[in-house]
Amino acid sequence: MQVEVSVQDCFFTAARSAATSADLFPCPISTSTWESWFYQWLETLQPALPPADAYELSLRLTDDPEIQELNSQYRHKNQPTDVLAFAALEVNSPELPPEIQLSMPLYLGDVVISVETAHRQAQQQGHSLKTELAWLASHGLLHLLGWDHPDEDSLVGMLNQQTTLLQIVNLTIQV
Repeated sequence: MQVEVSVQDCFFTAARSAATSADLFPCPISTSTWESWFYQWLETLQPALPPADAYELSLRLTDDPEIQELNSQYRHKNQPTDVLAFAALEVNSPELPPEIQLSMPLYLGDVVISVETAHRQAQQQGHSLKTELAWLASHGLLHLLGWDHPDEDSLVGMLNQQTTLLQIVNLTIQV
């Protein structure tokens, strides 16, 4: 199995001013670490995944103003949030022959995380920003794969799965 992760860290793009949130919240996770984590998580979740030889997703690390704009536009909630997931598998696309489907990476979708909100939540929970970012990324990944939490039982199941995914990459969190 192959996993391709496009990591977009908006704090380090040329469009940002020199004094941005990157100075306050530098991302403690390298692209290669993100790729490794998503590979391990997808490998663990593979029995429940649509069949493919390769999977692809994007991860955008952003700030509160950008995620608030996305949250307002797509969820009609004009406030920052910690993580948004835009699943590609929910979109109806034309059926391709299986041999073509297996020859191309299966695009799972996009995960967007506010590093500012993640930083606040990490401080409130008493763990590192790295752990909080991994927690939110695993939550977003599960949403890309069709998980949801409309009720308490579903939420507990999803949180338990996130805890398992973090343990796989040697991180722990108290739920």
